[in-house]
Amino acid sequence: MKFLAVCGSGLGSSFMVEMNIKKVLKELGVTGVEVEHADVGSAVKGAADVFIFAKDIAEGLTIDAPTVVLDSIIDMEELREKITAICKEMNLI
Repeated sequence: MKFLAVCGSGLGSSFMVEMNIKKVLKELGVTGVEVEHADVGSAVKGAADVFIFAKDIAEGLTIDAPTVVLDSIIDMEELREKITAICKEMNLI
């Protein structure tokens, strides 16, 4: 299972979200999930099982895969809530 955090350039914000996703997965006791970050051009079907985007990035994309759209990339509570929900949806917890 692979989660991919995506931002415009694939550097700062997606890396920060990647680190926070790893933290949330650890808190939840979820294992076996690879988490990476990438630029928006890498967000194509097959690149990951779940894509995580900021709201502004997600508005311009259509991906035929499960996605998590964040209203705020710095809100840990929102991230925790949405990562928990997608993990339940994907039968990881």
